[in-house]
Amino acid sequence: EVQLQASGGGLVQAGGYLRLSCAASGFIFDDYSIAWYRQAPGKEREGVSCISSRGSSTSYTEAVKGRFTISRDNAKNTVHLQMNSLKPEDTAVYYCNVVEARGGMWSPLSSWGHGTLVTVSS
Repeated sequence: EVQLQASGGGLVQAGGYLRLSCAASGFIFDDYSIAWYRQAPGKEREGVSCISSRGSSTSYTEAVKGRFTISRDNAKNTVHLQMNSLKPEDTAVYYCNVVEARGGMWSPLSSWGHGTLVTVSS
């Protein structure tokens, strides 16, 4: 069974930083791209960042470009999202998912896990 568990969220002041982790199991991890999504209160879920199966390519939504960095450790079936210079508008529940990435589109391949809450105070 495919499982992806996000962790590392918390409460942080604007300008601060957090590192999120995503632990994956139940599939051949290094065959797939992994993406981070977030859902802010009252808003739709949106893609944040994506990393290719071997980590050679990364992409980011414009709102986080230059502040967030995605990485992966295929030996540990883990993906990270380093979040720096956090802003109140980054407040959301963050999820990770295995995706098919093609033509700039990230298509989730598994069900959504619990996510991890990031709250940025002003």
